[in-house]
Amino acid sequence: MTSTDVIAAADCEQVLVVRDRAAGATAVLAVHDTRRGPAHGGIRRARYPDLGAAVADAVALAQAMTWKCALAELPAGGGKTVVLDHDGLDRTAAYRLVGRTVAQLGGRYFTGPDVGTGDDDLRVVAAETPFVATATAADAGPGDLAAATATGVLAALGALAERLGARVADLRVAVQGLGAVGWQLCRLLHGAGAHLVVADVLAVRTAEAATAFGAAVVAPERITATPCDVFAPCALGGVLTPAVCEQLPARGVCGAANNVFTGADAAAVLHRRGVLAVPDFVANAGALILGATWHLQRVRADAARLQRIGATAGLLLDRARTEDVPPAVLALQLARERAAAPPG
Repeated sequence: MTSTDVIAAADCEQVLVVRDRAAGATAVLAVHDTRRGPAHGGIRRARYPDLGAAVADAVALAQAMTWKCALAELPAGGGKTVVLDHDGLDRTAAYRLVGRTVAQLGGRYFTGPDVGTGDDDLRVVAAETPFVATATAADAGPGDLAAATATGVLAALGALAERLGARVADLRVAVQGLGAVGWQLCRLLHGAGAHLVVADVLAVRTAEAATAFGAAVVAPERITATPCDVFAPCALGGVLTPAVCEQLPARGVCGAANNVFTGADAAAVLHRRGVLAVPDFVANAGALILGATWHLQRVRADAARLQRIGATAGLLLDRARTEDVPPAVLALQLARERAAAPPG
């Protein structure tokens, strides 16, 4: 499938490929849908095999942000930026390039953190455009975005626990990925009394989690084969293939990663097995809620607003059981309906 086909299949409004030749920097900005309001979505820095793969990732992530906005009942749509990482990249110049491009969109697209992009990077972007949020509470702006995402995941996980007939404190949770959000989720789960199993590609992170949270540590390649009550993917997407879902030794799935299933067939496998899976674009909406509320209203979203993620997750899990349809399918149907409805 060509990049043109990918853009058309996702019904994406606009895709920009921008370059800074001197810096060896290339970025892709995808604005998926602005029918209900400006697009929102962070900046991902990652290595891609080619430009086509980067375009496909940006479009898929932007589309997921549209569904996330719709289910979070925000007057906004989805967007995403990817920066193509490689040896020799002038990182500062790359984020300046992104900032200039976001500025040229004139408020149609607001951006912020994502995998591979931290506060130092976002401050470079902010020097070029006001349409960006930094990630930590120490900065003026929406608040701690990573903490908000983790709070929303915990709310969804609480709804999942109820449907498993348990409390969060009763659960053994396998957390894949200890970046900013994964670490915050571990902190919240530990505070709630849950038992943690963790994996990360950086051994220093898992060692710190073992010390701070009493977490058991497994190798990254073993985390999806580790028995648990809830598997919490908090790294990159695409971890749940049909083959993995056939063997996943968990009663539920709820995490912060985007696009965690490789496709609807993988979600169907879990549903057939009776494994309850909270759709990722429901569970991980906390940062979006904080960022969009700040951008659109200039106020910080309160805790009650984040807790509504749990109510949405519970609604979808209940409907999935009643209608015998995977929660991800129901969530996508509802999101498409909301996204297509006239704003207001």
